[in-house]
Amino acid sequence: MGSVRRRVVAHGHVQGVFFRDATRREASRLGVAGSARNRADGTVECVFEGPVDAVEAMVAFVRGGPGHASVTGVDVVAEEPEGLSGFRVS
Repeated sequence: MGSVRRRVVAHGHVQGVFFRDATRREASRLGVAGSARNRADGTVECVFEGPVDAVEAMVAFVRGGPGHASVTGVDVVAEEPEGLSGFRVS
């Protein structure tokens, strides 16, 4: 099966708790491309692109609250893959 893409928004205590860095490390370990960024509303938005099993593992990772995060909710939207490579944090 080819690549899939998910846009994930994590709600809760997710900024300033190593959320994005932990997510970057896990994505690198699983071979998932994409990004993680803080949003002005206090959430963290991630984009994951790669093999379906690896992307689903990243969604589960975010739900579990990486770093010292306390995740209270996660929004997941399926999108068309764009052929991303690497993982960036902003």
